[in-house]
Amino acid sequence: MNLETFLHHLHFDTDKCAPPDWQVDWEDAPLPYKLYRGLPEISLSGDVPLTLKRREAHAEPGLEELGHFLWYVYGITQYAQTPFIKDTGEKADVSYAQLLRRFVPSGGALYPNELYVYIKLEDVPTGIYHYDVAHHHLLLVREGNQDFYLSKSLGNSCNLSDCFCTVFVSTVFWKNFYKYNNFSYRLQGLDAGVLIGQTLEVANQMGFSSRVCYQFLDRSINHLLGLSEQDESVYAVIPLSIHPSIHGVYKDNCEEVVSDSELIQEVPLLTHESYNRSKRVIDYPMLRKMNEASLLETTNSFVKIRNDNRVKPALGMEAMMLPFTERLFFDLASVCRERRSPNFDFMIGKVSQTKVSTLLKETFSLSYQNDLNETHENAETRVSLYGSFYNVEGIPNGAYAYDQSTHALRRITQGDFREYLQYGLTMPTVNLFQVPLVLHVVGDRDHLKKKLGYRGYRIQQMETGILVQRLLLMSCALGMGGHPLLGFDANQCDELYGIHSKEKTSLIQIPVGPYLPRAWIKGNLIS
Repeated sequence: MNLETFLHHLHFDTDKCAPPDWQVDWEDAPLPYKLYRGLPEISLSGDVPLTLKRREAHAEPGLEELGHFLWYVYGITQYAQTPFIKDTGEKADVSYAQLLRRFVPSGGALYPNELYVYIKLEDVPTGIYHYDVAHHHLLLVREGNQDFYLSKSLGNSCNLSDCFCTVFVSTVFWKNFYKYNNFSYRLQGLDAGVLIGQTLEVANQMGFSSRVCYQFLDRSINHLLGLSEQDESVYAVIPLSIHPSIHGVYKDNCEEVVSDSELIQEVPLLTHESYNRSKRVIDYPMLRKMNEASLLETTNSFVKIRNDNRVKPALGMEAMMLPFTERLFFDLASVCRERRSPNFDFMIGKVSQTKVSTLLKETFSLSYQNDLNETHENAETRVSLYGSFYNVEGIPNGAYAYDQSTHALRRITQGDFREYLQYGLTMPTVNLFQVPLVLHVVGDRDHLKKKLGYRGYRIQQMETGILVQRLLLMSCALGMGGHPLLGFDANQCDELYGIHSKEKTSLIQIPVGPYLPRAWIKGNLIS
């Protein structure tokens, strides 16, 4: 299968993403977290605060604060047990799904990503660590100052001397391939994006400046962390600083071209042992092929792109100006604990126009700096938000495009499209008749490939995930729930919005609305 066909199947023919006889070997499933053996460890404080307060300006961060940051970003936060009832005729057979949850959503709760951190703090040895979520520990992967090497790998696009920590978001391919086969590639980018979104949220709440780097020398970064790119590869690098200088223009020796083959000679190879529990790991040639096609080998391949890929609603569309709303202030820690992904728990109810206005405005309000944009101002993503609205106060039922520049809804067509969207679900796990807002993140149909090559696909998925996480948090802060869905007919939605001719497509579907509490047993893992 060629890569073009592979990408087409991921979005428009998902049944072909796995062999027809594909069966999941649940008994040989990998762990949802990576375990290293024999590495020096540093315990992080389990006394995690119930709320995250903004730190004092210019106060030097410490290990305890970093531990709180990592726990709120990706720590194990909840044990949940959901009953499944199977009627065998004579009596009901009840089984339980037991899951270790985190604050970020993940397809199948499999969490294919891992976090590594390059730390420069006074109370710990400088070096690169793996965040061991199972034990809330840091494991020392490589000791020593790596500013020079890392800066070269990032094309000298960020002043790392001002950064106390750099976060690496990696993907372990097998962690969800075992269940979803090739479809896992789409999930891995989205999961990475959701994790990046949570990293930005927590960093902002704690007063850290952040910047997302999508372009780096992959092999040199993986070599630095001791990763085999056949098994695991870094998707994003996020420097953190207590200074705003991280947002400024920084380019040292901008004419220098660095290659990964030269750079990896500067640090020794690591040979650490890790454990994933699976006794049999099936090959995933298409994932390896896509990852290989996405690698950047020299800094000469790094590009800047104009932010002209956003889906801009046609000016001829009827515009409905949304009411002005005050900035929404909320307790991030509380919202993280309360956020749910309702399935059949949605209940229809009138949603106010003010609530919709606040939801849309706040979803796009997060400060998001990245290395793709030509400017270093607050960068916009390359995705937009469309939706089908029903039973919203002051807004006629219909399909709309959100125009962020004017804070308005532009009506595409009028009507009740709940049935239309319900029959478009390939896996009807949500009753859309009970949902007032069915939102779609929309982006470039060729997945930014013209400007970013095959790396553009995973970048688009990550930017989608960032927006999805923000939307889910804002929905919860407004007393609603959101449930990200990939089991929907993208072509059908594109037809509804009339975007196919504009070379755009629906990337993910998120029903949003009021919901009833779910029947499950759960316990928060917090001291």
